[in-house]
Amino acid sequence: MTEYLDIQPLTKKAFAPYGDVIEADPSTMRLINGGTTERYHALAEPVVTGTPERLIFNIFRSQPRQFPYVLTMMERHPYGSQSFVPLSGRPFLVAVSDDEAGRPGRPRVFLVEAHQGVNYFPNVWHHPLMAIGAVSDFLVVDRDNPPENYEEFFFENPFLVAEPSR
Repeated sequence: MTEYLDIQPLTKKAFAPYGDVIEADPSTMRLINGGTTERYHALAEPVVTGTPERLIFNIFRSQPRQFPYVLTMMERHPYGSQSFVPLSGRPFLVAVSDDEAGRPGRPRVFLVEAHQGVNYFPNVWHHPLMAIGAVSDFLVVDRDNPPENYEEFFFENPFLVAEPSR
């Protein structure tokens, strides 16, 4: 039986078990460059373990998903965090789940607004990018990945994600 997943707004509190929400946080703001620039400091911390200990910047160009979307799998990266920041000024969806004895549990889906990004902690089950409505570019910061830093899990019974209401 296929089950629908609710789409929740992305908040720091709700997303805390899975990673960081990357957005301008007034409590971290510092004026720099002679007072002409606001710096929102240390919003997320990339993590790399093992070798190679190399962080890289990428641009991922994601095709929009068709809704209702059938969510069949999750992935994780045991040895490094992975950050996604939208460059196209568009919201997107993320799906994450708790680890239940080495496999993902029931996914949670969050609507990431165009002014937000996410940084998944190492070893967090998540779904690949879910762009909404149009082809979208993302700045991605992650580990220069060897094959052992990638795991997939396919659900026996997939989940459905309804089209996000805006």
